[in-house]
Amino acid sequence: MAADDGGRTMNYGKEHVNVYRTYAAPLEGIRTIPESEFDGKPNTLLGMEVRVQVEGEEFLPSFRDGDNEKVVATDSMKNFILHHAGEYDGATVEGFLHYVGAEFLRTYDQMEAVRISADELQFDERPVPDGDGGFEPSDLVFRVTDDESAYGEFYLHREDGEIVVEEQKSGVTDIELVKVKDNSFVGYVQDEYTTLPERENRTLYIGLDIFWEYADPEAALGDDPEQYVPAEQVRDIAQVVFDEKDVNSIQDLIYQVGLRILERFPQLESVEFEANNRTWLTVRDDIEGDAKVLREPPRPTGFQQFSMDRSDLEGER
Repeated sequence: MAADDGGRTMNYGKEHVNVYRTYAAPLEGIRTIPESEFDGKPNTLLGMEVRVQVEGEEFLPSFRDGDNEKVVATDSMKNFILHHAGEYDGATVEGFLHYVGAEFLRTYDQMEAVRISADELQFDERPVPDGDGGFEPSDLVFRVTDDESAYGEFYLHREDGEIVVEEQKSGVTDIELVKVKDNSFVGYVQDEYTTLPERENRTLYIGLDIFWEYADPEAALGDDPEQYVPAEQVRDIAQVVFDEKDVNSIQDLIYQVGLRILERFPQLESVEFEANNRTWLTVRDDIEGDAKVLREPPRPTGFQQFSMDRSDLEGER
């Protein structure tokens, strides 16, 4: 939450604004990487859940005196977002957020700054017969899914009559991955509080959110597709590194993922993680071969947060 010059927090806004746009501009011209097949998407159906908060000293009377003369109703803010989804001619979540955030500042002089973010709402193309005995993705029918989603956020303010990007963040959230073997957790502190046994080969289940910042925030808009980093490619890097590496902890895993992201995308300045340990517990491991029976873990569960920048990559060379 933003604070005015006197240290006061003062903002308001609207959240859970779900907006759906059919036949948005396709995302094309994406640079491919070895870890991913993703090279763009048609954006036949583009959905976002948007959150916007606005700031400005002229809103103080609404809090202090009950004077709403300068207040833009949050319902109007919702309608503003929905309307401008039809005007946006770009292809990315971040591009839309920057566009509509800047439009708020251009339209309402009492708004001095806007923080706007969104989670992309995911839809899968459904397979339909191709007429030759096989199947192909439908370009009309989609399934709503809870898969990983792209995230974008901008903090914009007005400075000398110009709209300036003060903060920018992109991401991919709600990644869930399970690797059935070749993960260990050994060598940690052993004392009177330790009950967890060391495991040389465990099934590892993680939840993962990954966020990144560009050296040039303009690259996040997607106007130059070769400089844009798609959430789908970052997701694919995470799963490829998970497959390749025999890691000794989730901390070890996210560090290796971060190195690969920074290596693949030199336009990024930093990357950060929040990971959750959802690893199942072994019930039986006396079955032939690598087979096990596992169960859900009880609460509480562990988590890890970590940020990296290009100095970490330089340190590995």
